[in-house]
Amino acid sequence: MDGFKASVSQSLQLKLSLVLSLWIVAVTVVAGSLSFRAAYQQAHEFQDDVLKQVAGILIPGSLHHRAGPLIDSDDEESRVLVQRLDEPVPVQNNVDKTGLLNLPAGLADGLHSLHIHGEHFRVLVVTFGDGERIAVAQEAGFRDEIARSSALRTVMPLIVFLPPLFWILSRVIRNMFEPIVRVSRELDQRHEQDLSPVQEIAVPREVQPFVKAINRLFKRVNHTMEGQRRFVADAAHELRSPLTALSLQAERLAKAPMSDMAVERLSSMRAGIERNRNLLEQLLTLAQTQYHQHPALHGVAILKVLAQILEDLMPLAERKRIDIDVEGSPDLQVYGTEADVKALLKNLLDNAIRYSPEHARVKVQIINQATGVLLRVQDEGPGITPAERSRVFDPFYRTLGSGQMGSGLGLAIVKAVADRMQARIVMGYTDPKREQGLEVSLYIPHQVTT
Repeated sequence: MDGFKASVSQSLQLKLSLVLSLWIVAVTVVAGSLSFRAAYQQAHEFQDDVLKQVAGILIPGSLHHRAGPLIDSDDEESRVLVQRLDEPVPVQNNVDKTGLLNLPAGLADGLHSLHIHGEHFRVLVVTFGDGERIAVAQEAGFRDEIARSSALRTVMPLIVFLPPLFWILSRVIRNMFEPIVRVSRELDQRHEQDLSPVQEIAVPREVQPFVKAINRLFKRVNHTMEGQRRFVADAAHELRSPLTALSLQAERLAKAPMSDMAVERLSSMRAGIERNRNLLEQLLTLAQTQYHQHPALHGVAILKVLAQILEDLMPLAERKRIDIDVEGSPDLQVYGTEADVKALLKNLLDNAIRYSPEHARVKVQIINQATGVLLRVQDEGPGITPAERSRVFDPFYRTLGSGQMGSGLGLAIVKAVADRMQARIVMGYTDPKREQGLEVSLYIPHQVTT
């Protein structure tokens, strides 16, 4: 019971349905009671008119030699009794046998409801012009039964139509709330960074202030997020020039004669500068990926982009003597932008090469499927445990014990691009038995829904 009360208090649709249903039941009960009462009284009035019509067809003096049931029937309750008031009736009279009632002789003209020998009768007393007085009677139980049946037939349609009315009411209320459900469904299915305004035309007028408030909130949040992304992009861009200058100075300094200790320290400094440059490049890529939410999408030849990426990453692979195998059709395309596909492939292959040991193999598979393209990258590194696979896509998160210096932004960029391309990412081990190596599979659909 407490759960039902909580549901009613929290659901406007359920509360409205309950209140309207209670009002419908109340109105139906009142209307049914009034209709029943009116039909019941009308049936009695009609039966009284029947008694009057029977009395009207009687001819004065016609009952001198005849008295008893005027309408004979096997059903004793349905017969009409006619008798003279001055006609003697035995004291121990049985109306079912004689058809006569013990009526007082001084009974006034008109309709009367009398209780005679334990039974109720409706009696009409009429006086003719010659002074003859007659009584036309009918058992009240039969009359009440007919009146009750007639009244129930009047009320029955109201009772029969109540369940369909409740069903229609629930459907109408559900349809009235459908625009709100549609808006909530649209918001629930949106990408986490999609802050475009909600359409106000498709919602009822009463809900439009709420939708306008949501749109204003979206606008403020979008303005704040754009400011943060611009700040990251501007900061990374401004830091690029000083780091480039430091890198050039370090290269010039490396050509100058110096001690072995100075050479070692210079080498460490140049490695640090290179890491910072990579970090800035990835920050710029992440900011650009998150900033442009609605780019112009088109078919991109994935192997063509992969060839460009391999040219940039081949020196790193050659230093570690890593073989890179590529399988795929040259004319295979994915739906997106060239910048997104390049960022996706570069970060996946860069991670695979960096975390693989020397003399390892990195395998890239591009498989065409019925609903999309499967991009799979496999390496022979330490892999990622199932407990960490949900966190590796967070910016700046790095797995411990990997032995590699990185920024922790590579997989965050992959996740941002995959979300925009509506691709699904699945991670696993390259060798499940030994739990070694990382396998990243991306299911990229042929078409992206907007």
